[in-house]
Amino acid sequence: MNINKYHIFINQTGYLPNAVKTAYMAFPAEEFSVCDCGGRTVLTGRTERFGFDSLSGDTVFTADFSSLEKSGKYYISAAGKRSAEFVISEDVYRKNAEMLLHAFYYLRCGCELEPEYAGEFVHKKCHTAPAAEWYDHSVTRDICGGWHDAGDYGRYVTAGAAALQHMLLGCRLFPERFYRLKSNIPPCGKLPDILAECKVELDWIMKMQREDGAVYHKATTAHHAPFIMPEDDTAQMYLLPVSSMAAADTAAVMALASGIYREFDGEYADKLLKAAEKSYKWLENNPDFLGFDNPEGCGTGVYGERGDKDNRFWAAAELFGVTGEEKYHRDFRALLDEDFPKTALGFGEVGGMGALAYILSAGGDDTIKNRLKKNFSEKAAELKSLSDSCGYGTAMTGRAFCWGSNMNVLKSAMTFIIAAELCGEREYIPYAQKQLDYIYGANALGISYVTGAGEYSVKYPHYRPADADRIDRCHEGFVSGGANGRPCDEKAIKLIPEGTPPMKCFVDEVECYSLNEITIYWNSPAVFAAAWLSE
Repeated sequence: MNINKYHIFINQTGYLPNAVKTAYMAFPAEEFSVCDCGGRTVLTGRTERFGFDSLSGDTVFTADFSSLEKSGKYYISAAGKRSAEFVISEDVYRKNAEMLLHAFYYLRCGCELEPEYAGEFVHKKCHTAPAAEWYDHSVTRDICGGWHDAGDYGRYVTAGAAALQHMLLGCRLFPERFYRLKSNIPPCGKLPDILAECKVELDWIMKMQREDGAVYHKATTAHHAPFIMPEDDTAQMYLLPVSSMAAADTAAVMALASGIYREFDGEYADKLLKAAEKSYKWLENNPDFLGFDNPEGCGTGVYGERGDKDNRFWAAAELFGVTGEEKYHRDFRALLDEDFPKTALGFGEVGGMGALAYILSAGGDDTIKNRLKKNFSEKAAELKSLSDSCGYGTAMTGRAFCWGSNMNVLKSAMTFIIAAELCGEREYIPYAQKQLDYIYGANALGISYVTGAGEYSVKYPHYRPADADRIDRCHEGFVSGGANGRPCDEKAIKLIPEGTPPMKCFVDEVECYSLNEITIYWNSPAVFAAAWLSE
């Protein structure tokens, strides 16, 4: 069992020298000390009583040690208790971002993972056989490639597009930070590692596009595989029916990518743009919402949505940004007042992605851009209020502790960064950091939700290869779903007592998929935030 022996909770990976640094404890203490690893006290201070925190059920005390800026390795002690060790270093967030990015290599489908890049976590080629259309098995297609989406071996277009957007947005906004990340992956021409990794998924999504521009919603077997290695999952792979969300998200992310890759490979950029225009043409010819639900006999992830207006909004914005064509501008404006959130950055709600694409476009209407920026500013202010009211500094409500709650934490970090950079509100930088502090251990359980990151981190994620490979050590760099106040898997329901505060509704068990699964679109906002904070 994974048991935490510490009682003072900090970001276990560490802090930048000039960053705000806060430790949290759920016991009374008037004073605290920061010690180096030789036991020598380097800083003392008085704690501050935050008070009762409803999300954790704790009466929280905090210790501010921001004045300690000297690089080194330390721990904190108070009232006879201590924290895990952590570092203060200029490169702590860059290393975090690189670990998070490298996790995508472990998720590559259709290829062998080699020792040079995967270490001991190797496996043979997987899922290379042609996939058959669900309703017409005589129609087959090569859809080899991409990333396994999560703890299972399915591949889902809308989920992949969201993960790509998070990382490609970072490349567009802050190329110097993102292009310097080293991920230890096979080289791909002159592409920076992050673009080489994203190309794996972009190429797969293009394989999911039909000749008419429609896009299959997902590629999975009929049911999730048991806990076996990916190369042992030899059941028939199926192409599940097209959806308008998949087509719109494909148009959007291909357009976004085309503008970024053009600096490195004009021919590939043209291919991406052609794919974007093809799917957008299909959307024009099919204006009605075409949703998705699993057909009878299919039991893999659904990724359903209740509408596609925000998806079309994103597609129009990205294509307007890269082409400047008025028809895309017209379509974007026509959707501007539709009732969907314009700051949402998840796979199921993508209005914020469309807003950002328009804000960053060379043309467009400055009045609209300012309106969209104001939305992000107001959202950041709302999240700041939540952070200030939480004993552990996380910008969450009780309901936000759901399946994949850590994505909500990380989307808040993205929003704070966007408000800081695009709205000029630099006061949100420490709030972005607080969200990553939470992910890396500054939370009510004192657990780092990133595998292999910190002394007390997740070790048993719901991820098939981690269980099937019979290797004691876990793959590094995966973000766990996190605390879930409404667990829905049998073991989590059994292990978590009714009435447990939402921030404490977590156990590190492989069977607890509603708490401890991993997925690409939980890692991607973490890459965005960690890479941005690296400078």
